[in-house]
Amino acid sequence: MSLPSTTRQYSYPKLGSYNNLVVQEVPVNAPKSNEVLVRTHAVSLQFRDLMVASGAYPGSLPPNLVPCSDMAGEVIAVGEDVKQWNKGDRVCPNFFIDRLHDQRTPEIDATALGGSIHGVLTEYRTFPAHSLVAIPSHLSYEEASTLPCAALTAYNALLSGFEPLKAGDTILVQGTGGVSIFALQFSVASGATVIATSSSDEKLKLATKLGAKHVINYKTVPNWDEEVLKLTNGRGVDRVIEVAGNATLQRSISSVKLDGSIDIIGLLGGLGNIPPVDIIGPCIFKGLRIRGIYVGSVAQFENMNRLLAANIETTRPIIDKVFPFEKAKEAYAHLESQAHVGKVVITI
Repeated sequence: MSLPSTTRQYSYPKLGSYNNLVVQEVPVNAPKSNEVLVRTHAVSLQFRDLMVASGAYPGSLPPNLVPCSDMAGEVIAVGEDVKQWNKGDRVCPNFFIDRLHDQRTPEIDATALGGSIHGVLTEYRTFPAHSLVAIPSHLSYEEASTLPCAALTAYNALLSGFEPLKAGDTILVQGTGGVSIFALQFSVASGATVIATSSSDEKLKLATKLGAKHVINYKTVPNWDEEVLKLTNGRGVDRVIEVAGNATLQRSISSVKLDGSIDIIGLLGGLGNIPPVDIIGPCIFKGLRIRGIYVGSVAQFENMNRLLAANIETTRPIIDKVFPFEKAKEAYAHLESQAHVGKVVITI
């Protein structure tokens, strides 16, 4: 079968809104000697994609950016020096295509899909062979498309840091977005006790179904940190998955135990306008550790996939809604509405 000569892709002639997305047909690049040509089957959206669309995402972006970082696809051609991949293999690219291990450098950070470099909202795309990870055999393309950012961020936060989550720990997971749901699932699979928060009782029902032992609606219980302390007999949780940043950090600090940890994985509260938060005191007197998480590496991705394969039902990705390629803007609008629980996916 001959290789495709063109690909349809979304791009931004200008930023400001996802409504500025346009579809273009451009030539397909044949894979270089160390590259792989992949046919995209599914793309999942992140909160980051909304920030990029609005122009609020920090850093420089290439002109006419092709958005999105998370995809699952099928290898259709390989370069002459590629030995680890074959036609027909099912793969996902890593968020940072050159981040093979834990170490980050400015050069590696400059390889972030859908931000520093063009992303994956396209029918076909070439990738360096080293950037790809095999899809677990039990997952569909739609399910696998949720792994590169949401799942890997949760895995890195919980199981790849200076003190990995262990059975018997208690963890506070904020919200029911993509990363939060994976954090809940990975925590349950690891034998931890989960306290989940949300503004919706319906979303909290899903959290309970997925294994959360305690749930808190922060709309009806605005002082949710006090409720966390009650649930832990005044001790506090071992760690917090912090998704809102400046909007909730003070209550997260109040919720965590002595020598506890907070993993900051989201910016739902936005950038700037940060209210005064006492971090120095808790870090010293509570022994608090605060760690920022920016996705993960190829090695962590491969390790995470072993966890998924060993806990098939407990860790199966939760997909809220699937949109066809032609309705990508509607997918963005659904993500922006915050009506979703789990992931929003675009199929191609």
